[in-house]
Amino acid sequence: MSESFVGDRENAPLPATGDEQLPLTGERTVPGIPEENYWFRRHEVVYRDLLPRCAGRTVLEAGSGEGYGANMIADVAKRVTGLDYDISAVEHVRARYPRVEMLHGNLAELPLGDASVDAVVNFQVIEHLWDQAQFLRECFRVLTPGGELLVSTPNRITFSPGRDTPLNPFHTRELDATELTELLEETGFTVSLMTGVHHGERLKALDAKHGGSFIGAQIDRALAGEPWPPELTRDVEGITVDDFVLREGNIDDSLDLVAVAVKDPVQ
Repeated sequence: MSESFVGDRENAPLPATGDEQLPLTGERTVPGIPEENYWFRRHEVVYRDLLPRCAGRTVLEAGSGEGYGANMIADVAKRVTGLDYDISAVEHVRARYPRVEMLHGNLAELPLGDASVDAVVNFQVIEHLWDQAQFLRECFRVLTPGGELLVSTPNRITFSPGRDTPLNPFHTRELDATELTELLEETGFTVSLMTGVHHGERLKALDAKHGGSFIGAQIDRALAGEPWPPELTRDVEGITVDDFVLREGNIDDSLDLVAVAVKDPVQ
């Protein structure tokens, strides 16, 4: 699952895959939509960079959305289970990504046994949940000792600056790095890595080109409900995962937070 600001595009062009695409509702991002490409690549880079942590492991992706990420994990993992509350997403993943064992269920009550997976992946989901602590307790329960929870979430400081409530209407609570760390540690996890997604050099140039904020230019067009200028569409379509970087420095300036939390082995 991942948020989007493009809006509902029921009639968006479909990827040339021969498979029916999920509609873009604003609550998740999906591949293959030109105007959505910035958000898709911004989320895809986290999968790419954290993929080695899933190698040879039994992995649960909690809140797997469209399923492209779980399918990436299947390239390296021993086994991948996806879980989503949206039955249409569950059916889509089962049809499109057969390597993923897909379950329908609630993230507040994971339908897995204790200590049954080596890693839990939760990218761009926790900000959608009403009871974040309960979800994290469930992650802790299903992880094996020494297992890892991989989390990404929008950085509250940069995603909804100066607001008491999240900008995205699908979000219940956004977090900064300190708040995310405290939430994880209160559940019993040890945070072994806290890093963030930042714009690389080409995206910094596009920020300058589009009035100081490449993101803002996209949001303004999406909210206006008007056709996108061809130049903006071309710039968005051209974004790749290599245009984003993950780094630990300047965490409060990051776009998205990325954390690795460990369930410590029993001593």
